Amino acid sequence: MKSRLLAYLVLLLMAGWSFGFEPGWLQQRQLALESTNWSGSALTIAVASDFHVGAPHAGLETVRRVVAGINAAKPDLILLPGDFVIQGVVGGEQVIPEAIAEELRLLQAPLGVYATLGNHDWWFDGARVRKALEAAGITVIENAAIPLSANGIPLWLAGIGDDMTEHAQPAQAFANIPADARLIVMMHDPANAPALPRQTAVAFAGHTHGGQVRLPLYGALITPGRAPRQHAYGWIPDMPAPTYVTSGIGTSILPVRFNCPPEYVILRLNGKEKS
Repeated sequence: MKSRLLAYLVLLLMAGWSFGFEPGWLQQRQLALESTNWSGSALTIAVASDFHVGAPHAGLETVRRVVAGINAAKPDLILLPGDFVIQGVVGGEQVIPEAIAEELRLLQAPLGVYATLGNHDWWFDGARVRKALEAAGITVIENAAIPLSANGIPLWLAGIGDDMTEHAQPAQAFANIPADARLIVMMHDPANAPALPRQTAVAFAGHTHGGQVRLPLYGALITPGRAPRQHAYGWIPDMPAPTYVTSGIGTSILPVRFNCPPEYVILRLNGKEKS
């Protein structure tokens, strides 16, 4: 009887943590990467994905916290790989994209703020989400690449559309990039990581939420979309270029996280000599 009561108590505590605390335990994940495909001065990149504003623990106040944290880190470049809105999460409420974009308007970076759209953005109204972001000064890149300049050295930034809603066209995104260009890529879904050009210095994705529930020694219980479960979170192996999948900020379906707290990322990118 005592062991059964103890088991029930442990389950109750885990449920309280997973539903009541961890989904709001926002982290700033600091990373560093040395890439043979990068030259020139170091670049600081901020990445914030899967806001899902309106999910429990992920309201407009959370957006303000993310914006303040990113701006305090003084990044050179800010990337927002999609899923700004939410539908259907238990205990959540709909927040219109215009209100979300108004908070994101305060993000600041010398090279600019850029976004792709996620599956939830398309399910809501992709054109409306894009219009709201662009009205707030955020450039939306869907299956395209744009040239930038970091300390006078050319740089290309590519964005791949969402895979789950069949908006992903990687070949189109990379079509006009010079073969010797320095390249950074953002995509909503890591399912498109195998299509990365080998010249990519670093790529970022979201969508998976890290699985939301990650068991020790096993990892994510489930992942949405085509990407394998092993690609749900962190640096993913066996890709043409270094690719980081963030756990994101909000939740979907159920407002639960276990061993997978919400995060935004600050990455310091440096060059590395080829051996």
